[in-house]
Amino acid sequence: MANSSMARRPSGGLVENIKTVVYAVLIALAVRTVAFEPFTIPSGSMEPTLLVGDYLFVSKYSYGYSRYSMPLSPPLFSGRIFGSMPKRGDVVVFKLPRDNSTDYIKRIVGLPGDKVQMQGGQLFINRKQVARRPSGEYLTSESAISIAVKRYNETLPLEGNPAGRDHTIQKMYERGGLNDTIEFDVPPGHFFAMGDNRDNSSDSRDPGGGVGFVPIENLVGRAEFVWLSIDLTSPWWQVWEWPFEIRWSRLFTGIR
Repeated sequence: MANSSMARRPSGGLVENIKTVVYAVLIALAVRTVAFEPFTIPSGSMEPTLLVGDYLFVSKYSYGYSRYSMPLSPPLFSGRIFGSMPKRGDVVVFKLPRDNSTDYIKRIVGLPGDKVQMQGGQLFINRKQVARRPSGEYLTSESAISIAVKRYNETLPLEGNPAGRDHTIQKMYERGGLNDTIEFDVPPGHFFAMGDNRDNSSDSRDPGGGVGFVPIENLVGRAEFVWLSIDLTSPWWQVWEWPFEIRWSRLFTGIR
C-alpha cells in the first residue's frame, strides 16, 4: 500500500501544478479584461506627456466595456455595457477605426457635438480658441537630428470646471500640415483625438490616412499611470547599462 501511494504522488503533483497554472492564467485574463491592461509607448506622438519606452497601465472599467475590452476583441456584443462618457482631456487607448485592431493612444479634445478646428497651429473648440501659455523651448531628436521644439501649457474647456484642464503640448511649426484644417463636426457616438506632439501625430485631424472620428465603442480604456520607463539608447546586450536606462523619475507617475 505504501509503495502504491508513493507511485501516485508524482501524478497528483503534476495535476495540481497544471491546475495552479490554469487558475493563474484565468485570473490574469480576468484582471486584463475588467480591471487593468499594460501598454507600452512605441512612438513620440504623445510627447512630452508620454515618451517612447514608457510602460503604463490602462483602466478598462473607466468607460464601461465593449468587445474591444476583451482579448482578441470577440464579436460577442455591440455597443458598451456599464458605459460612461469620457471627458475632454482624457488620455485614452482605442482601436484604430480603419482596422479595429491596432491600439492607438491619444488625448480626447472633442466630444459628440463639438466643432474642432486647427487654424495657424491654434486649436479651436466650438469656435473658441483654446488657451495656451509658453512653457519653454527644448531639443528633441528626429532621425538623429536635434530639432528645437516649443512647449505650451494648453487648457481644454471642461464641463463643470470653469478653470478647464491643463496639459502640455509640443510644437515645431504653426503653419502647414495639420496646423490648418477644416472645421470638424464630431458626430454622435464618436470623439475627436489628437496627439500632444502636434506636428508629429497621426490623429483625428487626418480622416483619410490617419484616424478620423473614433467610435466610442472602440475605447479600450483610460491611461492611468506610468509604472516603468526605459530610455532605449543602448543595445540590449549591454547589461551594465540597464540601471542607467531606467527613467527613475517617471516611475509610478500619473498621466494628466
